[in-house]
Amino acid sequence: MHKIFHTFILATLLLLTVQCNPKPKTTGGTNGNDSIIHHAELLSITCHEEYTDVQITNPWDTARLLHRYLLVPRNKELPQGLPQGTVVRIPLENSLVYSSVHVSALEWLGALDQIGGVCDLTYIKTPALLARAQAGELVDAGNSMAPDIEQVMGLSPDAILLSPFENAGYGRIGKMGIPIIECADYLETSPLGRAEWIKLFGRLYGKEAEADSLFAQIEQNYTVLKEQAKTFAHKPVVISELKSGSAWYMPGGKSYMARIFADAGAAYPWSENGESGSIPLSFETVFDRAGNADIWLVKSFNVGSLSYKALQKEYAPYTHFKAFKERKIYGCDTALCNYYEETPFRPDLLLQELTALFHPDRFPQYQFRYYQPLPE
Repeated sequence: MHKIFHTFILATLLLLTVQCNPKPKTTGGTNGNDSIIHHAELLSITCHEEYTDVQITNPWDTARLLHRYLLVPRNKELPQGLPQGTVVRIPLENSLVYSSVHVSALEWLGALDQIGGVCDLTYIKTPALLARAQAGELVDAGNSMAPDIEQVMGLSPDAILLSPFENAGYGRIGKMGIPIIECADYLETSPLGRAEWIKLFGRLYGKEAEADSLFAQIEQNYTVLKEQAKTFAHKPVVISELKSGSAWYMPGGKSYMARIFADAGAAYPWSENGESGSIPLSFETVFDRAGNADIWLVKSFNVGSLSYKALQKEYAPYTHFKAFKERKIYGCDTALCNYYEETPFRPDLLLQELTALFHPDRFPQYQFRYYQPLPE
């Protein structure tokens, strides 16, 4: 089921959303009341005549701001009386991007040419950037945890896009006078909330229309599937991942994955848990509560070497799970597919995948993009 909404409806939505028209958003904390953001909890974008006000809520102290950016067109003079914040001249033309996730978001928007350098080139899968790197036209700034300062200085980027961490500083990078865009999208707990950060990237790179149109498509796709899944009487019980050391890290009940499981029409044993991150559990706790789970999802780098036989060899008690006995374990090999690159900003693709996996009778023609049945 690849086309789940009518072209006419989509076209209408796209026409309505390509402009930067503020809409009411009633929120607490520091977000504006006329932000164009409707799902993200940590992001506010308010459009003014001469600049765009972007406010990012501190994920670790939501009563405070993490950062405020004032986006000003580079071909205009700096407006008088700007509020306090980091001025960013847009559109960005020569940015440094730390994460392959954000590289993929910019690929969706057609803004790859505006990336001058990346970190962690090893993890970049985007063919256009890899070709530029091979031709010496893309700066490799090294490890994102400790970027090569000389390479960054040589690039002289007009902004740096990175993911912030609690109480983490940016060392010499933070003292270079280059605007640092703290992309806290990964800390959003709702799939559409994270995807909506695409609107920020659109405004940073002069791709407002593309970003708003893409998000309208994502939102419509996601909503249609979610509403459809509500009508399914059967809700299979699902668990995920594997034991790591002494703990099995299961998504908290308010986490991104728990929400998408529910939206895909599945029951999740820890849905009542109040955590938005992962919760460490003992094997015994997982088995007691979810030993009879119908479906078991496993993500792993190079999961191609993972099989029922390998799981049994790794930890024999896995064989006691119903999903193991009935051969209902599905693996996602993140080395071979673009799961981590695509799904953060295209949750509609992941929702479609999981809905088809949980309810195969409803989507018999669906071709799986990420998950495959585990081999013997």
